[in-house]
Amino acid sequence: MNILSIAIIIFILLESLNVLTLYFNPGSQIGNGIGVFNAWEKSKADPEMHQFVRYLVNWVAGTKLIFIALLLVILFTAGEATQLLTVVAMIASISSFFWRLNPIMKSLDAAGHITPSGYSKTLTMMIAGFMGIFAIALVWSLVTG
Repeated sequence: MNILSIAIIIFILLESLNVLTLYFNPGSQIGNGIGVFNAWEKSKADPEMHQFVRYLVNWVAGTKLIFIALLLVILFTAGEATQLLTVVAMIASISSFFWRLNPIMKSLDAAGHITPSGYSKTLTMMIAGFMGIFAIALVWSLVTG
């Protein structure tokens, strides 16, 4: 097993836990549940809005499942060159968090709409950590490969 496979497996495991949280305990404040958003509880006061929010949460979980399934296929069938390109693609796609989601999260956190306060920093470190793991695996693979 190469370093790229290990990085992909770590990502699959962590994202699988997130999918389980989103499907079975979406209101959780751990495991990247959306309970950190105060609007989750507020949406329950409006059944139509809550159904919409639940739809979006399940859509995100389903999308994550697609990525997990594709990564499993790559992990078990692809050669090292494809895994290397997969890691590059993962770094690029995960980095989109900093373009669109991070500014929103920071703004919500600053306005007191996130519980616990400061969670946007925790999430930023976690996403950067994902990218760091993939970057280290990529460099390691290129240097030792």
